[in-house]
Amino acid sequence: MTQWHPILAAVEGPTGTWRMIDPHGHEYGRVEIRRVSPGDRVMYKAVHDDEVIGWAGSLRVACFQVHMAFLSSLRPGGGPAADWGELTGNGRRPRI
Repeated sequence: MTQWHPILAAVEGPTGTWRMIDPHGHEYGRVEIRRVSPGDRVMYKAVHDDEVIGWAGSLRVACFQVHMAFLSSLRPGGGPAADWGELTGNGRRPRI
């Protein structure tokens, strides 16, 4: 059985941009593809609440970053979690 992944919340458009959409149709973040130096590497910029929260080497990881920031914003007090352990419950960075 396949598990759901945050990349399924990503809707492409405009070109090179994936909007992260919640079940109610609201955008909660976005991922943008970029070429960065050195060597014109392809990276994905993760954005939540109009703030860059990180960069990733794959769309899958960038979507995960945005989704975890979104989930963290829903907790009492809102805002980003202090560390990965708070997000995963086991103190380890999740496997993507």
